[in-house]
Amino acid sequence: MKGEIPDRIKKEIEELVKELNYHCYRYYVLDSPVISDEEYDRLFRRLKELEEKYNYILPDSPTRRVGAPPLDKFEKVKHNEPMLSLDNAFNAKELMEFDRRIKRHLKTSREIQYTVEPKYDGLAIELTYEQGILVRASTRGDGYVGEDVTQNIKTIKSIPLRIEGTRRVPELIDIRGEVYMYIEDFEALNREREKEGESLFANPRNAAAGSVRQLDPSVTASRKLHLSCYGIGALKGMEFKSQWEFIQWLKEARFPVPYIVRLVTGIDEVIKAVKELEEKRNSLPFEADGAVVKVNDFSLQRALGVKTREPRWAIAYKFAAHQGTTVIKEILPSVGRTGVITPVAILEPVRIGGVTVSRSTLHNWDEIKRKDIRVGDTVVVERAGDVIPHVIMVIKDKRTGKEKVFPIPEKCPVCGAKVVRPEGEVAVRCVGLNCPAQAVERIKHFVSKGAMDIEGLGQKNVELLYSEGRIKHFTDLYRLKKEDILSLPRFAEKSAQNLIDAINRSKKTTLSRFLYALGILHVGEFTAKLLAKRFKKLEDLYNVSPEEILQIPQIGEKIATSVSQFFSDPENIKAIEELKSLGLKVENPDYEEGKEKRHRPLEGLTFVITGTLPEPRKEVEAKIEALGGHASSSVSRKTDYLVVGENPGSKLKKAQTLGVKTIDYNELVRMMEGE
Repeated sequence: MKGEIPDRIKKEIEELVKELNYHCYRYYVLDSPVISDEEYDRLFRRLKELEEKYNYILPDSPTRRVGAPPLDKFEKVKHNEPMLSLDNAFNAKELMEFDRRIKRHLKTSREIQYTVEPKYDGLAIELTYEQGILVRASTRGDGYVGEDVTQNIKTIKSIPLRIEGTRRVPELIDIRGEVYMYIEDFEALNREREKEGESLFANPRNAAAGSVRQLDPSVTASRKLHLSCYGIGALKGMEFKSQWEFIQWLKEARFPVPYIVRLVTGIDEVIKAVKELEEKRNSLPFEADGAVVKVNDFSLQRALGVKTREPRWAIAYKFAAHQGTTVIKEILPSVGRTGVITPVAILEPVRIGGVTVSRSTLHNWDEIKRKDIRVGDTVVVERAGDVIPHVIMVIKDKRTGKEKVFPIPEKCPVCGAKVVRPEGEVAVRCVGLNCPAQAVERIKHFVSKGAMDIEGLGQKNVELLYSEGRIKHFTDLYRLKKEDILSLPRFAEKSAQNLIDAINRSKKTTLSRFLYALGILHVGEFTAKLLAKRFKKLEDLYNVSPEEILQIPQIGEKIATSVSQFFSDPENIKAIEELKSLGLKVENPDYEEGKEKRHRPLEGLTFVITGTLPEPRKEVEAKIEALGGHASSSVSRKTDYLVVGENPGSKLKKAQTLGVKTIDYNELVRMMEGE
């Protein structure tokens, strides 16, 4: 919308931004929301609607957290002041020596005041605020130069985009902190990666670092990251006298601060506080590998100065690793719900960190080979917090020669079906459609909304039907009778009949829905739609070759191989034919060949997007594809148009160099409409 923006609209947008940021702080920092999720969503939608209509977007608007285009690379950033590393202490004696060094340097015998806080095991980050606005976020790097990860850090909702809640706002401040991940979120992420055949993160720190260092901010946004702020770099326009005062200001200014911060006097109190933290480490929701001890008084910190790359006024006390030595009695292949086969070590029970450990994941066969792990080996097992124990090394000096190498299984240990390992992946998978280990999760997926959409078959009812022996495979759903359901808890005459009716309705479906419902590896709803456009009938996919599938421009080798393998397995074809005999009818309204060609004004054109558009980038790319065009992620001589949004990246310069035509969003819309 062109023209002057009414003051009342500006005021409403400003008030919405302020209110939404406050509620974000309540939810993500204080964990104490004061409005419902529905109310928050309503306010957010209203803000987005006004921003799009009037093109008036504040720099701290919550709508700016996600939506930036992927980067080609991370730019280098020089820190205003070096981000130094810390010296380490491993016992009380070394902490006492640290205290003596400080007193010698300051030429004093009086007790020093210290702060003690957890040492987060994450990724060090610096946030730079100018006039209260977040302008840059960077990694530690080598301490002097880091990488600009501003777009990614903005997706972490606990990080203020504007300093609020306090009247004391500096001209410039560099706030240091640690990006980390809760242990339960780390485990959930690894389970998802295992399902997709991707390599697993070794620990929450690697997961946090890998999440922040993504070129596509939408990937970072999908990960559950947190930040703890605890340090200060450059500062202009105000002054703090101590670390304790700084921490209190951070709280006032709505920044997330360390889980526990203690202010103590004297080294004996420091040691006591450190020991208390160590005792609590297993109850913390995140990984803490130690405690950080700092001289509280900033004037004393300045007097103490630094030695090479470490400050004299701080030290990291490292907690003892939760490790134990034991013997691998056996290695068993465990089949997950998506068919991924994971080697699991059965151990001689050993006490680690107060817990008896008798099993340990070995992750995958690449990991077994890298560490040369064998049945009978004496190994060191580490348990970090509540993370699944894992073998960190083999003690080869204790080998007797009787140890045995554990090979990759050729058949699924549960169902006997073929085992495959796609090229370039670490995961070994069972591709058997009838594998009991995968049955429940396959059924849940089969009945889900985007698949067969069987109303009344939620997760609990699927688990109930399976546990009671009514179904063992999704083909069994179409054999169910009302009397099979009536005897189950939570079901009466009407609800049982409703479920039978919903199952019968699902027998008539589309090819794209059915392909998605089958749970073929790497085949989501979009890929299923692409396959349905290319193949007229379900039977056309039986024994299909990867080369035939690769004729679809948007599909690559990984997906093509997966689909081909699935439809080349006799057991899978048998299950599909069984469904058809039970009344399944698959139509294909998406098939394009032989039909009158739809209006596709972008046919054959390649587009690349740079900068922020009025609507999400993925949605724009989906529209381009639907209208016959191709949405690419990088500019080349084959690119027909570069769509330029707000704050374009380096793609614009490359397009200009190559002579690629540039258009704005409005021009793209006109092209989509065939003008």
